[in-house]
Amino acid sequence: MEKLREFKELGVSERMLRALKKKGFEAPTPIQKKVIPLLLEGTGDIIGQAQTGTGKTAAFGIPLLEKLVENSGFTQALVLVPTRELAIQVSEELNSIKNDSALVIFPVYGGQSMEIQINKLRRNVDIIVGTPGRTLDLIRRKKIILNKISYLILDEADEMLSMGFIEDIELIMKNTAPEKKTLLFSATIPAPIKKIAQKYMRNSTHVSVNSSEVTTVLTEQIYFEVHSADRFEALCRIIDAETDMFGIIFCRTKLEVDEIAIKLKERGYKAEGLHGDISQTMREKILKKFRSHNTSILVATDVAARGIDITDLTHVINYSLPQDPDSYIHRIGRTGRAGKKGTAITFITSSEYRRLNYIKNLINADIRKKKLPAIAELITAKKAKIKQELERIIIAGEHQDYLDLASELTAENDPKNIVAALIEHIYDDEFKESSYREINDVSVDMQGKTRLFVALGKMDRMTPQSLAQFLAREGNIEPFLIKDIKVYDKFSFVTVPFNIAEKFLQVSNSRDKKRQRPLITKARPMK
Repeated sequence: MEKLREFKELGVSERMLRALKKKGFEAPTPIQKKVIPLLLEGTGDIIGQAQTGTGKTAAFGIPLLEKLVENSGFTQALVLVPTRELAIQVSEELNSIKNDSALVIFPVYGGQSMEIQINKLRRNVDIIVGTPGRTLDLIRRKKIILNKISYLILDEADEMLSMGFIEDIELIMKNTAPEKKTLLFSATIPAPIKKIAQKYMRNSTHVSVNSSEVTTVLTEQIYFEVHSADRFEALCRIIDAETDMFGIIFCRTKLEVDEIAIKLKERGYKAEGLHGDISQTMREKILKKFRSHNTSILVATDVAARGIDITDLTHVINYSLPQDPDSYIHRIGRTGRAGKKGTAITFITSSEYRRLNYIKNLINADIRKKKLPAIAELITAKKAKIKQELERIIIAGEHQDYLDLASELTAENDPKNIVAALIEHIYDDEFKESSYREINDVSVDMQGKTRLFVALGKMDRMTPQSLAQFLAREGNIEPFLIKDIKVYDKFSFVTVPFNIAEKFLQVSNSRDKKRQRPLITKARPMK
């Protein structure tokens, strides 16, 4: 239980620790560290401000399962969520961590037979996880009774607001026990959410998770520099280089999702696409295949991926760079969860470097540059995968039906030759370097440049060489990165890579607050 020491320090019971160990948890996320002790202590209502992918379900789920009474005979808690997918996922997550508890957890949502849900509700459900519309319908039919509940949780409150559920939520809240505890979770707290909190919550504690906390240390963040035409080929190389990828590839448009998903399938990858034009029935089938690992790669838009809460993703890939830091955080927050390590990969072109650097600086993230794996590395990785799969088949005994044929072959041939022949017959194309298209090297750092104005010149005894040395010391960089130096009487111009320019500007602004004009600024474009 040493790995779960931090959970124990939060006040989690030994029984729950065993359940968390079985589930694969290792350390609490920032929002869990803040919410779990507050809910266990039972002091007032809680407003939790945190993005998707920060572990909110376990943050309220762990203490909820600790506090509720088994075999109570009535509904003790209601969790409201914006979508049917989230209702199913939250219900599954709570059921997965309750372990041997007798508490009954059940989701209610539109799109499923109401009669099935009513029959289940007759058997005394302890925790109902529901969408606002279906929950309100069942309340009006007197099939959900909330006058004895101890807890009401509003999850993804701002999302429910944007979907027009605010009136339904207020009607539901009016049907709940007045002495209950209310927990409200939201990525943002707009005015209507504040109004609900002020009207229905008492002695509330506001806890929040900063962007830097969301970008967890368990997620390795890297980027690859590629030409736009090489982006798909680069994606395939990343997939081939990984031993066991289970991840989401984010695209900007529906058209891009369809294109990438089809091309991946054509190359033999277990991939599916997900976007807003896909029917609800098909969406549920795709997500079911993905959760059961029958599909290992999900290609999706940001909107379509809302509500997908899967804890064991190994990778998140930004095929297209997100437009803003919040989207980046939402995406990468889906991996590196429940104490498991994950990788967030971003592909960028030279024109996108400035925006990546902006995101990196704003959220204070360590996004490291890497080179794409070479073809020889990919072939070695493929051979390792084949060896691993054959060993798995042998251990599982799935080869028993072919032992007679194997005996005949080995009686007449060297076993090594037989294995080699089978590999050549089945996998020959996999090991040919010609099956990979070459990817041209690109250096975004020097292609993305910024022209800077420096308020020093010949009158300050500056020469191109001395100015380069001075700026190198100021920015703690190598002088050769400073290009195209022009020194005039009272000022100078230099050209540096985008990321170094941002560094110079930050240093200059922090040191030159007393000057009428900063020492270093961006040069104005010539008219």
